[in-house]
Amino acid sequence: MGKASPSACIELKDGTHVAKVVLMPGDPLRAKYVAEHYLENPVLFNDVRNMLGYTGTYEGREVSVMGSGMGMPSFTLYAYELFTFFGVEAIIRIGSAGGIGDDVRVRDLIVAMSASTNSSMATAYALPGILAPTASYEMLREAVKAADELGVKTRVGTVYTSDFFYHPDPEVNKKAKALGHLAVEMEAAGLYLTAMAAGKKALALFQISDHVFTGESLPAAEIRESFHEMMEVALKTAARTEL
Repeated sequence: MGKASPSACIELKDGTHVAKVVLMPGDPLRAKYVAEHYLENPVLFNDVRNMLGYTGTYEGREVSVMGSGMGMPSFTLYAYELFTFFGVEAIIRIGSAGGIGDDVRVRDLIVAMSASTNSSMATAYALPGILAPTASYEMLREAVKAADELGVKTRVGTVYTSDFFYHPDPEVNKKAKALGHLAVEMEAAGLYLTAMAAGKKALALFQISDHVFTGESLPAAEIRESFHEMMEVALKTAARTEL
């Protein structure tokens, strides 16, 4: 029996806790893979709705990894609760994205400095004007440094966070590309808005799984169990983030 939880979606198992910094892939099976292949002594802390979460250590630093589901509503539900109810100070989104930039290739690592979005989520914060979802600079700097050390090809820039996996406007990705976006995905803006509102830190990393315009793509199993470069950059960033 787990401890009483203020959340309907995260219930800590007895004797477990969440680390101050959490990596969040969309797929809970990727969270399991990261825990089993990269963390020392990983312990399952949550399995409500099969949204697996583990806490272990990496390079001597306690780190958690937990799935989020797909899209901003699912991601921000978990991010808000981790920040608000479980004492988390920083979240790193690790996921796949579709490349749209001309010089973006399959397997490239994207570090999202900021995220444009077609979601109306930012309007809930009632800032006169347009609220710009933006990463933590400290975490971004550490991620770029880690990528350089590992020799990982990295692009830093803006991504386009869409509420649609299948957008009804066939021209939307061309418009995003023309405005300099590197990739399209479904979570980064929600993470950044949630972290900004909570006064916490956040960063989104993406490895390109397919390219919208060239047709290059990787199979689902390879996406889940490869992308080692992104995972290692994320873990080194987590280990070095000052909280």
